[in-house]
Amino acid sequence: MSNTNSKVNTKFQSIGDIFKEQKTKDVKKTTAHEWQSFALRIIQELNIPNFKRSAVFKVCKGKPKAAVELCLNDTKELCKTGEKWKYFFKIVSSI
Repeated sequence: MSNTNSKVNTKFQSIGDIFKEQKTKDVKKTTAHEWQSFALRIIQELNIPNFKRSAVFKVCKGKPKAAVELCLNDTKELCKTGEKWKYFFKIVSSI
């Protein structure tokens, strides 16, 4: 029961070659919701530490985008030195 129409790749690849192929594909994951990409932007802009990232997602999901964006802009404008993410959460907690 051999199928003469099918082609079999008999060339073996090393595991390193497989990983190199996958890195060159540059697959970029997309977010399911707009608030998730907004949260990722906030995390990047304010250098949010790993242990507070889930709080950013919660804020972006639960609060209106316009209000959170206003808090982000206020943080960038008013907090020039220090840990901006702490100031951001202080402002967000007031809305």
